[in-house]
Amino acid sequence: MPELPEVQALALDLSQRLADRAIVRIDLAAFSALKTYDPPLSAVEGTFVESVGRHGKFLDITTGGLHLILHLARAGWIRWRDEVPQLPPRPGGKSPLAARIVLDDDSGLDITEAGTKKSLALYIVRDPADVEGIARLGPDPLSEEFTRERLAEILTQAGRAQIKGVLRHQGTIAGIGNAYSDEILHAARMSPFKPASSLTDDDLATLYAAIRDTLSGAVSRSEGLAMSELKGEKKSNLAVHGRTGKPCPVCGDVVREVSFADSSLQYCATCQTGGKALADRRMSKLLK
Repeated sequence: MPELPEVQALALDLSQRLADRAIVRIDLAAFSALKTYDPPLSAVEGTFVESVGRHGKFLDITTGGLHLILHLARAGWIRWRDEVPQLPPRPGGKSPLAARIVLDDDSGLDITEAGTKKSLALYIVRDPADVEGIARLGPDPLSEEFTRERLAEILTQAGRAQIKGVLRHQGTIAGIGNAYSDEILHAARMSPFKPASSLTDDDLATLYAAIRDTLSGAVSRSEGLAMSELKGEKKSNLAVHGRTGKPCPVCGDVVREVSFADSSLQYCATCQTGGKALADRRMSKLLK
């Protein structure tokens, strides 16, 4: 899933590619992807792109005074095409194509989503806050408003909730997903199951630094990369996420996993839990 660093890099790449370009049309290949009807897709036809920004994991293409908002969800991505096919895509096919943005020189963007679970979302709105997911976002962890004191308030309000879930909740902190929450907690040497309200002042300082350093480091590495290079850059720099069974790059212990119904987390027991393996509930059920 694209998270804050990748969406930030996509916004930068797109801002350079789309600057002062006109959108000729948007071809919708998956009707379920479009979440709004007023203004219609046709409202952006013939408009010039003014800027490209980010709200958490949401991309915001401002064009003709309107906002084309994209949320790529778990399996979505954007691919640049120097030349798009002349015929619009056929809706309802098996292709991963969800929508295509055609520009004034016949180049464009293919918005795709792999897999069968379709969660990608496209909105045309007058104000980004008209998108419910944006309206309820928590503070951006790389913004000036995200201070150590603000993090302390968030953790206090979360009570006994596990810190992994607090980091991932978009209404609490915007832009952090499954992968970077694993990476942040590994950098902080902290168990993903640690209760949010149990952090000491030293823990708080460590976690705050890990959030800022992990995300800003990923943003710096991604800056200037083309959208086709971002997935590989992210994967090659992960310490624990997606690396089950491989050695921890810090201590050499094996990276372990806890599985859930539709996701999993990875961690290093030596670095994060005092050598104790966390209970994998799904595996425990299989063994019974």
